[in-house]
Amino acid sequence: MKKNKVSRIITVVIIFLIVFFGGLCAVTFFGNNDSRNAPASGGQAGGAGQGQTGQQRPAGGQSQSGQQQAGGRNATIVRITPVTEGTIENSILINGDILARSQVAIYPTVAGKLTEARLRVGDRVQRGQIVAMVDPARPGEVYSQSPVIATTSGTVLEAPVYPGDTLTVQTAVYVVGDISNLVVETFVPERFTTAVRAGLGAEVYMEALPGESFAAVVEEVSPALDPASRTLRIRLRFTRQDSRIRAGMFAMVSLVTNTRRNVPVIPRNAVINTYGSWIVFTVNERNIAERHEITIGIENEEIIEVLSGLTLGDRVVSAGQNFLTDGDLVRIVE
Repeated sequence: MKKNKVSRIITVVIIFLIVFFGGLCAVTFFGNNDSRNAPASGGQAGGAGQGQTGQQRPAGGQSQSGQQQAGGRNATIVRITPVTEGTIENSILINGDILARSQVAIYPTVAGKLTEARLRVGDRVQRGQIVAMVDPARPGEVYSQSPVIATTSGTVLEAPVYPGDTLTVQTAVYVVGDISNLVVETFVPERFTTAVRAGLGAEVYMEALPGESFAAVVEEVSPALDPASRTLRIRLRFTRQDSRIRAGMFAMVSLVTNTRRNVPVIPRNAVINTYGSWIVFTVNERNIAERHEITIGIENEEIIEVLSGLTLGDRVVSAGQNFLTDGDLVRIVE
């Protein structure tokens, strides 16, 4: 009886397990089929949508292309300056010194000890005036003092010796100069010497008088270059003397080395240097940029001379040209 009962229980369990696993497999199978069918139908809808979108995009693309063909690329904003006739000067900037026109050293006529110095720096002196006394006596000897006499008139610029100093006949007691008529002394580099001549104009600037310039003219040109520095010494006179200018001041000289009058000129910033070629852009009557290669002459910080490639009246792009190519549409602003 017990064996039969156990057998029945085992049979019921087996049947239950078979039914359970059979149901689980059925649910899994039908669930997979449903999930496969859903994406397929969604894909078809998506495909239809894509198909419709694909049909719409070409139409939109054609519309944009038509707009581009009609309007071209966006206009570049530029500023223009016409080619005009003008005067251009080329100059160099070099350092110089303010000097008295004539500087003369006063020497004693005998060697000895300086016993008296009668002048100080800044004093006026007249030619023939006794300016110092020298005692030529040696130990064991007695001599009368010898006067030092000024050989020129002017203002004492230097007084390098003092009473008690021993002097020779080559020791300068004073250096005298004419400070009422000052000059500028400077040295021109060798490469610019061919342009330097008497009468050449210049502007002089001084740190002591910032923001001001003083007109000057080349007055004296050395006949030979300094072999050590390879420079040419020149002196310039002021066209108008100014009491604020003093001997010994440091000066900066802007020397005009070349002048061209009535030549075509354009702003310097309008020119582009590309691989050794000088390029500019002009704007025609249809506001189209045109590229030109030009030949330039002399130049300064503001303008440049045009030898060829442009004509008077051409509208040259002076701002915004770095973003241009030949044939671009531009919009002109003031």
